[in-house]
Amino acid sequence: MNKVFHVMYDDDDTLKTAASQLVAKGIRVKEVFSPFPIHGIDPIIGVKRTRLGIAAFMYASTGTALALFGMWYFMISDWPMNIGGKPSFSLIENLPAFIPVTFEFSVLCGAHGMAITYLLRNGTLPGMPATNPDPRTTDNMFVMEITTEQNSLSAEALEAAIKETQLFELSIKDYK
Repeated sequence: MNKVFHVMYDDDDTLKTAASQLVAKGIRVKEVFSPFPIHGIDPIIGVKRTRLGIAAFMYASTGTALALFGMWYFMISDWPMNIGGKPSFSLIENLPAFIPVTFEFSVLCGAHGMAITYLLRNGTLPGMPATNPDPRTTDNMFVMEITTEQNSLSAEALEAAIKETQLFELSIKDYK
């Protein structure tokens, strides 16, 4: 039977030290839950660098293309108007006037797309089930999740290694 260990700490530095000790012993940490981002924990537990910036660039590029296409269609193709004597037969000649709108629409699409991607990827959209093992991690506690499934050590050896750290509380549960 697989076991999951939820090791609770009362300080972020204590958690980082414990994670470093456990990883040095070859123990893989599955997840860390905390009330705020812990800077420097990602390389310790082996979290890969996020690709959210690439997604944001793709969303902003889509916004740029949509804004330029929309302004070409509305202002040049569908209903051309002479505004301030500007020529209405070419997008390139009107491009300086369209730059602010293009930039703002790119930022709008990039920000919304990135926020929705973040919420979907983390499973934190309203209505999604919470995976937080302890509600105290939203206030002042830090939890490290370790499973026997991802480690080659036995449950007893994992428990002994975990108890060598300065933990606040330990919870062991069976899971399928």
